[in-house]
Amino acid sequence: MILGAVLAGGRSTRFGSDKALAELGGRTLLARAVDALAAQCEAVVVVGRDEAPAPTLPDWPHPDMGPLGGIAAALHHARDAGYTHVLTCSVDSVGLGDNLAAQLRPSPAYCASQPVIGLWPATASATLDALLISNARHSMRAFAELVGARAVTLDRIPDNINTPADLESAERRTHGL
Repeated sequence: MILGAVLAGGRSTRFGSDKALAELGGRTLLARAVDALAAQCEAVVVVGRDEAPAPTLPDWPHPDMGPLGGIAAALHHARDAGYTHVLTCSVDSVGLGDNLAAQLRPSPAYCASQPVIGLWPATASATLDALLISNARHSMRAFAELVGARAVTLDRIPDNINTPADLESAERRTHGL
């Protein structure tokens, strides 16, 4: 069983406002990410927000841990709720495709160009906990290396919306302009 986890706890500093609520094609980036994972997972959670169109979780062990804090929260929840894997994406990942989980099997694996997009075994929670409480480098690639994750080149590279210009560009592509 796979738990989907949308990581939505960032500050959106490059975007200038809450990018999770920015709209692309009339739908928020948050709703798009939840729907993309819901199509491939038994359940979806949103990490790092209080309000979302899915159940929410706080980052672990505390806020401001970056994407690893969100993944840690999702892994803990998955492990405690009986899920075997967590499929992760950031709120600003657009165009994940309906076969993302299949492309990332077997786990652990992550998108080579966007390591926050990944399929992680729930058992990786202990490894991530140890990393987060250590003085080691807290990065997605460090975590991936620790759990022996493979870098996967996806069939289609998802858009990564970091700025209003990125959103405008994605809007043009979405509407064929």
